[in-house]
Amino acid sequence: MKTAFIITLASRDTSSSLSSAISGALEGQPMNDKPRRQLNIQKAANTAIVVNMMEITVLACFMLYLAVTDLSPGNKLMVQALAFVGALMASWGALLDIREALQTRRRAQKIEDLTVSNSQMEQLNNTLRMQRHDFLNHLQVVYSLLEMQEYVEATDYLEKVYGDIRAVSTVLRTRSTAVNALLKVKAGAFEERRIPLEMDIRSSLEGLSMPSWELCRVLSNLLDNAMDAVKNESAPKVAIRITENLRQFVFRVENNGPAIPGPMIQHIFEPGVTTKSEGHGMGLYIIRQTLTPYGG
Repeated sequence: MKTAFIITLASRDTSSSLSSAISGALEGQPMNDKPRRQLNIQKAANTAIVVNMMEITVLACFMLYLAVTDLSPGNKLMVQALAFVGALMASWGALLDIREALQTRRRAQKIEDLTVSNSQMEQLNNTLRMQRHDFLNHLQVVYSLLEMQEYVEATDYLEKVYGDIRAVSTVLRTRSTAVNALLKVKAGAFEERRIPLEMDIRSSLEGLSMPSWELCRVLSNLLDNAMDAVKNESAPKVAIRITENLRQFVFRVENNGPAIPGPMIQHIFEPGVTTKSEGHGMGLYIIRQTLTPYGG
């Protein structure tokens, strides 16, 4: 392995539940029933910020104009006092609007991330339901092959069925449904691209201080980066290991792609720094910002 990213998170109990968070964020919003017209929250928030900044600028220009305009002392004092009070009230309202717009943007991003996590869990649940439904049929086929003494065919059939079951069971080792779903989805994506993905899960993630949907966001970015790093390798390989000790959880993502240049290593988590020709250099920066509040 040439490149490895290691994440550590403090170990403490959390009472937050991804399922309840999703239910709260998406309450009253049917999963497949999209409204005819949807409000673009990001655009509305940006527009509110721009409009309020323009109001503040206009008021500042007006105050400057009054300061340099030659008026009678009495009128000038009265106008300036009224303008100051009006500017103060308008500025305060504008600042409140800007704060609310920024909070709205953050809430919109959180809902989007929760929706993605919910979709991943649904995909995992569908896979499990299909496997449970087919399990009896598999047993009947194997039993029939054994009755006909077709032992080679029975063995081949069992190997194929075992491979499908093992693909799911390897990621069903944590108590986080969201993380299990994410790893299942990513395992399928790596398999489609014929990139071996080694998963070594030795933690149930019980007591994780970080919400599951935020952890999924971090792991998803790291795995996507690893997949991109080995796409030109003749024998690509990616590994993810999840362990824990008494003090912390440890997440390690490795790949055998090109190593990060030495001078860049110290700045790899800064905004705008990237090893990709078409990258924006924000992925690892966002990961670091996400992990910092949880001691990562």
